[in-house]
Amino acid sequence: MDTPPPAPTAAPPAAPKETRESHRFPCEQCGADYRFSPKDSKLICDHCGHESDALQSPWEAAKSGSGLRELDFNAAIRDQLPQAEMEITRVSSCSNCGAQVEFDPTTHARECPFCATPVVADTGDNRHIKPKGVIPFALDERTAHEAMQSWLGRLWFAPNGLQKYARKGRRMEGIYVPFWTYDAQTDSRYTGQRGTEYHVNRTVMVDGKPQVRTEVRVRWSPARGRVSRFFDDVLVLASKSLPKRFTDALEPWDMSRLAPYQPKYLAGFRAEAYAVELREGFDEARERMDRVIERDVRFDIGGDRQRISSIDTAVSDITFKHVLLPVWLAAYKYRGKTYRFVVNGQTGRVQGERPWSAWKIAAAVLVGLIIAGGVAYVASQQ
Repeated sequence: MDTPPPAPTAAPPAAPKETRESHRFPCEQCGADYRFSPKDSKLICDHCGHESDALQSPWEAAKSGSGLRELDFNAAIRDQLPQAEMEITRVSSCSNCGAQVEFDPTTHARECPFCATPVVADTGDNRHIKPKGVIPFALDERTAHEAMQSWLGRLWFAPNGLQKYARKGRRMEGIYVPFWTYDAQTDSRYTGQRGTEYHVNRTVMVDGKPQVRTEVRVRWSPARGRVSRFFDDVLVLASKSLPKRFTDALEPWDMSRLAPYQPKYLAGFRAEAYAVELREGFDEARERMDRVIERDVRFDIGGDRQRISSIDTAVSDITFKHVLLPVWLAAYKYRGKTYRFVVNGQTGRVQGERPWSAWKIAAAVLVGLIIAGGVAYVASQQ
């Protein structure tokens, strides 16, 4: 049976301010911890192999969509969310990369999964907005490791030592990375100009001879109008632990697989606390919205070319969700430098720090010079 989450320590029992949920679930037969198995999509005990039926299939949960109600953005900014939407977790902050990773109560010291720096778990509590949805891991560690090795194998200029070290290296860490999703209704008024192209023939003198050339000219006319668009689930990374170019390159995510959050999906894995606050995340989401709105405006202006003088956008009905997406992570220290590789736990897409071998680069340059010299010699003989 699942152990009930312990009550918050900071609030009186009659009016709790937060909830605390455990990610550890003891086996019904032996008492060891269950682990969520991506391969089987269920809780399995690593000690005795017992399978629990107490977890709905992620795909069935995603299909039902229950519990994925959006939250009011303005209420959250005013710290007026219902108390049921908040939780407390124990978080350790890495002094090297700043990652904030959740620890279970039995963990006292571990390495940071993001940079391989030894960290000591503190006892501080982190109060934050509870996740609303989660995409459970679909790939197990072995599959993720094979994907990483295959990716490294295609990097010809990577040091052989690193490739061998990665093959024999430590276990990969399954991390749930935090994201925000934003919904918003936008109505934009714009002014600008519509350009219509037309062609003019001109006679020019070339080497003393007349030639006819066609020039493209543009006739501009004033344009103004209004465009509206509803944005649904604009996804923004809420972590600062990994370079954004890594996580952006892991896209796309199949958000139709987003299941209502249940702590059981996190059994055996770790979750990172969000470091990008809600308002900061919306600023990035707004930048993405503005780029789409500009494209809509250009389409609405029409013509062959467009000039935009102004866009005035009113944003309303802003809602959001805090969601967790699965990432397999490996951080290796090789010759004093940390290399990080990430694997999309849903699709197997791989990104990471691209290592370079000075010897391989020098050899490639040398071979290129030899080939170029050979080609030049053959050409001179001919």
